[in-house]
Amino acid sequence: MQLSTIKTTISAASIWIDFKEITKMGLSISVVFSSIAGYFLGADIVNIKTLALLAIGGYFMVGASNAFNQVIEKDLDALMDRTKNRPIPAGRMSVTTAFIIAVLFTLAGIITLYTINPKTAMYGAISIFIYTCMYTPLKTKTPIAVFVGAIPGAIPFMLGWVAARGDFGIEPGTLFAIQFFWQFPHFWAIGWFLHDDYKKGGFFMLPTGKPDKATAVQIIMYTIWTLIASIIPVFGFTGDLKLSIVGAIIVFLLGLVMVYYALQLFKLRTPKAAKQLMLSSVTYITLLQIVYVADKFLS
Repeated sequence: MQLSTIKTTISAASIWIDFKEITKMGLSISVVFSSIAGYFLGADIVNIKTLALLAIGGYFMVGASNAFNQVIEKDLDALMDRTKNRPIPAGRMSVTTAFIIAVLFTLAGIITLYTINPKTAMYGAISIFIYTCMYTPLKTKTPIAVFVGAIPGAIPFMLGWVAARGDFGIEPGTLFAIQFFWQFPHFWAIGWFLHDDYKKGGFFMLPTGKPDKATAVQIIMYTIWTLIASIIPVFGFTGDLKLSIVGAIIVFLLGLVMVYYALQLFKLRTPKAAKQLMLSSVTYITLLQIVYVADKFLS
């Protein structure tokens, strides 16, 4: 293989890696998974075209938010170990290039979601606005940023339902509530085990500003609220969003696992315990969405 060919291959691979980094591909795909789960819950008949548009549009929207975030936080990212090798602070991508990607992704996302229905596009646009213009700048000013960030973080699950039905009601509102409450133990756990690194960038991620007993108590409270919100559909007052007794029991048991790790964090107050809670929270929300969908089609 000629040297020029090797260089071209390496360059193409590097560009692809940086593209994945600037749009946070792994996170974006997990968000798309939430939207698809919400769509399956809301759809009477699954439309493959709508599903594809939701997945593509959803990826564009999340990718745009992440790209805007990295443009705004480029100087702070350079200060933290976990982010200093991102494309912009590492010097592999210019701010202009990242900004163009963010703008193009925003436009492509809104247009794609609009072809499903206007409300899906509206909620997608609201998500980008809150994440970029409110959550991102607040992270260096107040712990309330996590509350603000929980809003766009909770939109994907309910966005799928809105894509299926074209309207907002008690059903997508319940899906929003589940993922909204879930954001707190999830991100506070991350803020706990990355506390020292976040301090380098001046981020306020924990409710008390530090990994202490009071923070652990709030994590337990929101974990319990997450569990309660997750089983509400079994009681029959969430419209077309239903959950069988068997489904509710499974979700409840899964939730108890997350509660256990929240209690362990209160007891141990170590970065390791926080990381275990974070991993259990990711497992919980993923399995919850699978259980909800399976329960709908198997009940």
